Parts: sequence; structure tokens; C-alpha cells
Amino acid sequence: MTATTPAPDLRVTVLLALVALACIAWAPVWRMTRHLVTVVHEGAHGAVALLVGRRLSGIRLHSDSSGLTVSKGKPTGIGMVLTLLAGYVGPAALGLLVTLGVYQERAIATLWLLLVALALLLLQIRNMYGLWVVLASGVALVAVTRWLDPTAQTAVAQALGWFLLLAGPWSLVDLQRSRRAGAARQSDPDQLARITRVPGTLWWALMLLISLGCLAGGARLLLS
Repeated sequence: MTATTPAPDLRVTVLLALVALACIAWAPVWRMTRHLVTVVHEGAHGAVALLVGRRLSGIRLHSDSSGLTVSKGKPTGIGMVLTLLAGYVGPAALGLLVTLGVYQERAIATLWLLLVALALLLLQIRNMYGLWVVLASGVALVAVTRWLDPTAQTAVAQALGWFLLLAGPWSLVDLQRSRRAGAARQSDPDQLARITRVPGTLWWALMLLISLGCLAGGARLLLS
């Protein structure tokens, strides 16, 4: 787990970035891969809720790639704001952390930490579909860490990092399309607007700015 892994090859890094982009931009594949984004999104809500002192009641993941994280505590204030803000920022932020692990040649340790995070998330899942998604993700990570060599593990970590970095902004663009169509009235930015009186579009723009910043930072690490 603490062993160093090979530095990524630039050509492989670029190829993996294109593969990750295809998994997002190609609609038939995106319908499957965005479930991973939902896992991270809801996990980020839950993690921040606990960090700010809220009581986490459970997480549900649905077959339409939506999710729900329920926490108890003060319905307004900085804690609730940070909890709501974390969801859409979570994928790109985690992508940045994964790419940092690859950059520091600690891909194996990074993958194991992700496995630990999935195990903790599993304790909070409250529906069968969510249980299946998290277990399947965990089994895939176990297979990677157990049977692939360090070079392949580095490639998997890179691909995962690229996917999360790119999926963060992409999900926000999708969200804004839904908001304009009037189909996302309970979205995180709109909930933030109700409790802060700051327009939801400004919250959306802040989330997008943070996600793009993570993408820029992660890309710089992987391509350096």
C-alpha cells in the first residue's frame, strides 16, 4: 500500500484523458458512468455534513443516477451551506486528490484510500440499489489493487482522476440545462438560494468555477 508507483507516461496520460472524456461525452456510456459521479456527489454531501457537525441519517442512490443524502441539524447557516455546496464540487475535488496521489507516485495508496472511503459510505446506504452500486465499485477497486501490477494501477488511478475532473464541470452543465427547463427546482443551487437569498445561478457559477479550478490543477499535475 505504501509502495511507490511508476511516474505516468505522457502519451498514456493523454490517451486516458481522451478515454475519460469519451465516457462522459458519449451518451450511452455516460448513462452508466454517471452513477459513479452520483456516488461521489452524495458521499461529499455526507462527509461535509459530518464535518460541520450535522447528524447523517442515510444516503440513497437511485437507478436514474439521482441520489439523496439526509442529515439532521440546523436548516440554515454555514453548516448547511457547506453541505449543499459540497455535492457538485465533490467529483472534481476528489479527482484533484486522486491526481495528486498519482503525481506523488502513490497511486496504490490512493486506490486503497478510495476503497476505505467506499467502505465507510456503505455504512450509510439505505436502499438496495445504492448498496449494489457501492459494492460493485468496491469489488472493482479490490480487483485493481489485488491483481494489477503497479503500472496498470497507476493507469487506473489516472483514468479515474481524469474522469472525475471532467465529470464535475460536465454534470454542472447538465444541471444548468435542467434548471433552465424548469426540471430541477430542488437542485442544490436552488436550495442554497432559498436559505441564503443569493440567486441559484450564482451558486451554480461558484460550483462551476471551483470544479474548473480543480480540473486545471489536476490536468497540470498529470501533464507536468
